[in-house]
Formats: sequence, C-alpha cells, structure tokens
Amino acid sequence: MTTGQDLLEKFSARQNADTFWQEHWQGTFAEYLDIVRENPGVVRTAHQRMYDMITSYGDYSVDEGRRGGLKRYAFFDDPDNGGRDAIFGLTEELAQLVSVFRSAALKYGSERRVLLLHGPVGSSKSTIARLLKKGIERYSLQAEGALYTFGWMEKDGSITWDPMNGDPLQLIPHAYRQELCDQLNEEVQNATYPIEIKGDVCPLSRFYFRERLSEENGDWTKVLGSIVVKRFFLSEADRIGIGTFQPKDEKNQDSTELTGDINYRKIAEYGSESDPRAFNFDGEFNVANRGMIEFIEVLKLDVAFLYDLLGASQEHKIKPKKFAQTDIDTVIIGHTNEPEYRKLQSNEFMEALRDRTVKIDIPYVTKLSQELSIYEKDYNSRRVRGKHIAPHTLEVAALWAVLTRLEEPKHHGLTLLQKLKLYNGKSLPGFTMDNVDQLRKEAKHEGMQGISPRYVQDKISNALVNNADATSINPFMMLNELEGGLKHHSLIPNEDTRDAYRRLISIVKEEYTDVVKNEVQRAIAADDEALTRLCGNYIDNVKAYTQRERVRNKFTGQDEQPDERLMRSIEERIDIPETRKDDFRREIMNYIGALALDGKKFDYKTNERLHKALEMKLFEDQKDTIKLTSLISNVVDKDTQEKIDIVKGRLIRDFGYNDESAHDVLQYVASIFARGDAKRD
Repeated sequence: MTTGQDLLEKFSARQNADTFWQEHWQGTFAEYLDIVRENPGVVRTAHQRMYDMITSYGDYSVDEGRRGGLKRYAFFDDPDNGGRDAIFGLTEELAQLVSVFRSAALKYGSERRVLLLHGPVGSSKSTIARLLKKGIERYSLQAEGALYTFGWMEKDGSITWDPMNGDPLQLIPHAYRQELCDQLNEEVQNATYPIEIKGDVCPLSRFYFRERLSEENGDWTKVLGSIVVKRFFLSEADRIGIGTFQPKDEKNQDSTELTGDINYRKIAEYGSESDPRAFNFDGEFNVANRGMIEFIEVLKLDVAFLYDLLGASQEHKIKPKKFAQTDIDTVIIGHTNEPEYRKLQSNEFMEALRDRTVKIDIPYVTKLSQELSIYEKDYNSRRVRGKHIAPHTLEVAALWAVLTRLEEPKHHGLTLLQKLKLYNGKSLPGFTMDNVDQLRKEAKHEGMQGISPRYVQDKISNALVNNADATSINPFMMLNELEGGLKHHSLIPNEDTRDAYRRLISIVKEEYTDVVKNEVQRAIAADDEALTRLCGNYIDNVKAYTQRERVRNKFTGQDEQPDERLMRSIEERIDIPETRKDDFRREIMNYIGALALDGKKFDYKTNERLHKALEMKLFEDQKDTIKLTSLISNVVDKDTQEKIDIVKGRLIRDFGYNDESAHDVLQYVASIFARGDAKRD
C-alpha cells in the first residue's frame, strides 16, 4: 500500500529547482536591460500582451452559415481546460473583440477605451471576461509572456517591492528615455512592437527614487544600480495584475476601493497623510496595473467611480487620495445588460462615458447545434450518473430556447422553425446562403432577447431531480419543466411574451413527434436483408422498365410486365410525382451504369433518397405484422413481443436509447398510429 510519504516523494521527484529559480528570477537593472534586448516583449503594454496571448492559440475558419466563413480564435474554445469555459458560437462577436485588442495593441486609439460587453443575462459575458483573466494569468507563466517589476533594497537587506508592479524602465528619467529606446530598438531585430517607455512609477517608488537620488548626489544610474528586478506572475487570487470590481449598495460605495486608501496606523510613524509610505496602493486599479480589470455590471457604478473610470481609460491615470495622478496600464473590460445600457443612452450625464466606450454585443446563440453544445457540456454521461438522458431531450430544450430568440421572418411563406433550420445549416428549396445572410441582416436585434441558457439548465436539473423513480429523462419531461417554469419566470416582460413562448413549445412538440416517428420507422425497417431484397426487386423492375423489357417472376418462371405498383409505392415515399418517374428511374440506372464502368457495385446506402424511400416502404409493409399498436394494449402475443423487442434493441443500439426510454418512445409512436394520424413521410 502506498504511504503518504511515498506520494510526497513521487511528486517531489517531478520538481525542478532550476526551473523554479528561472521562473522566479531576480537580478539587477543592467541584467534586466539585457533581457529586454533578448526579448523586447517583456515591455509590452497590457493590450499588446492580451492580443498576443489570444493569437498565440491560433485560429481557424468556420462556416456558421456565413458566406466566405469566419475566423475563429481557438483561445475561446478554452483548450487549456478541456473546453470547460468554451464559448459556443459568437464567432463574429469574438472576432470583433479581438479586432479591438489588435487596434489597441497597435495604439490606434482603442487602448484608451472601456471595452463594454453588452447583452442579455446569461449570454456568456462573464465567461468571456473569466477566460481572458485566466488566459493572461497562464500567459504570464510562459517564457513568451514574462513580465518584470522592481523593488528597493533596504539597509536591513529586505526589499520593498513596487506596490503597483511597475515596469523597471519607468525609472529612467524622461530626458534619457528616447535615447535609450532608440538604441534598444536599433539593436533588437524583428520586434513585433517598438520599445517605448510611457508613464511614471507610482508615488511610493517616486518617493524612494528621489530619496536615493539625493543620497547618490543626483546620479540616477547609481540609483538604478541599487534596485532589484524580479519576474512576477499575474494572479487574480493573489490580486497581482488582475482586478475585479463589483458595485455594491450605493451607500457603501467608496472610490478608494478603486484607487487605494490611507493607512491610518502608519500616519503616526511617518507623520503625514501625504507620505506614500502611509498609503495602501491596493485599490482594484492599483492591483490591475500591467494586466486587466473587470467591472461587473459596470453601468451600476456610482458617479464618483465613473470619474475614475474615465481617467483610467482615456488618460491611463488614476487619482489616489492625497496624491497626484498616477499612471496605470491595464485593459478595462466591463459588462452590462440591456436595461442598464438603455439607461446609459438616455442619461445625458453619461455622455463622456459613452464617448469612451467600445460596445461589443454578446447576444444569445441563434444556431441550434451551438446551443445544444452548451447543454451537452454540462449534462452528459460523464457528469450525470445514474440517470440516462434519452435522445432529443437536450435537443428539444435547445430548439425551444433558440426559437424564443429569433425574430419572425419577413420572407413570405417562411416559418420561424424553417428559419432556425436555415441558420443551423439545413438547405431548403428556394433558399441560398445569400438569403440566409439577408435574414440575419434584417433581424437587427436577434439574440438580444429570449430565454437564457441558465433557465434551460435549471429546468434540465429539475427534470433530473424531479423524476427520481425513472431511469431516464425524456423530451416530454423536459418540455413539461420548461413550460411549467414560465409562469414564475421573472425576466419575461409580459403575458403576451409568456403565451408566445408556450406556443413555441407546441411547435417543438410537433417537430419532436416527426423526428421520433422517423426514428421508429427506421428501427422497424432496419432489416438489411429485407432492404437488400426490396432494393433488388425495385432495380430489376426499373431496369426492365427503362429498357422496355419484361421481368421474370422467380416463383412462376413467367415473364411479366414491370411491377408499376411496386415502383410507385417506393417512389411516392420521396415525393417523386408521376410526371417525373421516368427521369428518376433513368437517373438511377445511369448512376448504376457509371459505377459499373468504374468496377464498383451499386449499394442502395450510397443513394440517400433511394435509401430513405426503401426504409419507408419496408416500414409500411412491416408495421402491421409487428402490430405496433398492440403496445398500448395489455395483451401482446409472443411472436409480436419478439418483433417489438428486436425494434427496441435497434433503438438502443443505433439511436442511443436505454430500455425504459426505448419502451416510452415505442408507446408514444404506437399511440399516434392508434389514432390513425401517422404520416406517410
């Protein structure tokens, strides 16, 4: 048995002291200058570092139903955490966000703006901010993301580190900065960004600099010779380079939470409130220097905070109490919802903030497959133990959620469900990709309203918990939960909207019914031998028909006319009209002939339309022998039960059902046939 000591020794063997000290390097200012020569990226601005971090993960092209495709940045798939915080969809919006970072990295003006993520509740605004914070944390641990700060060596050997983790190059006096930068830029080859020195160190380091400068008789190079430079890592948990601010009750808001506050216990020691040694530079802006700061519900900030926000964004400066304006370098990201943003638009006192804001809409997902992926990430066989999620259960929830977010199409004759299918990549007669792009352009506010994924996730959770006796949850349990929760949903604005959402649940039920009937039909007709025989019979008759020959009856041995009834019974299943039957039959024979020329044998499975027609024909022939409707009676004979068990087994094997959910779906489809309203297609 492994002991605790064994485990510790096992992990200890993996540690590398050299790597640790490399990562926690400390050295002189002169050594830091050598590092800058070798890796000028260490002096990047916060926006440059953020942009480089995102693009370091690479990108790829995605279709998403848009002409020409879109560039997708792999960072937002959260590859480092196995996709735990992956953003599904929103490719265009995320590309816009990265474009702003690129502009800011090149110093085209966006670096002086507040990035405002705007969208409905639950549209992944917080997730995007969390991804960026975690991403920049990890990047600072890597060699290409390294950054450095400095400290002041005291007489007792201790080091007072710069509280805002300023760049050591900011200690260079302004009169010498340009000359130093010119020389460094001349020596550095292939740097992505030119080396620049902007801003000054914080008031505490200014105090120490002036004090040491006096001691060194004005020789600033000797002052720099006495400082210690170290590598540091961004960490939200340790409040290093990453700040997060959330508005509280207005009566309790204090702007010192952003810019730091006086340490009253140290006033007696240093004698003045304006002595920087008696000040705590621990406000969220101080903390976020060199990294990023997230403002949660930014538009709920008190006006006093907004002045700090404006200065931090436009001037890259903050105003700590009792001190002059202090330089900061940080990415400012806020997020807000629609009602708060409307208040901003109507408030003339907020005009300055609007002018310094880059708004990026983060809508709900409007593509079914992406919405489904959101739920499959949290509700799957790995995470849900002891309960089977029947096929289409999550799909009907996703289908309904997306329908609530779509605007009614202006195109005559196009239903909301058809519009959803077009968005999801399905082709419909008469619609091209240009039509789909036009539909998106016409719906200017699509995805900015509707049901949040959080509501759906809550109802999936309810379905799993409330049906304790069932071994699985099915689509009807899911739809009942979704509909039942509507009357208590606080974010639905009015009863008309509530009724509209209920009507959409009816549409989803109809769609599910069509899907599940088709699955049962395929399960019943999934007899490969029977399908092969039926296909062979059909092809023999089509060949004779197209070549004006007769067909030999294998039972009587007589030559007979091609079986028109058989051919039409198959062709009608896929809507081949009487006037098109000759064309369709010639197409089939030409296809078989082309395969023969290539030395290949015809297989009905390679022709999707014919395959579907054969399955539907076989289903019609077999459903009466299986007596599916007997499932809803109490008496089932042995022969019928064996056939039903075969169908159930196919549903389990081929479609992902378990025993209970397969039985439920067979009973449901049986009840439809019992009512006599089964569709032929």
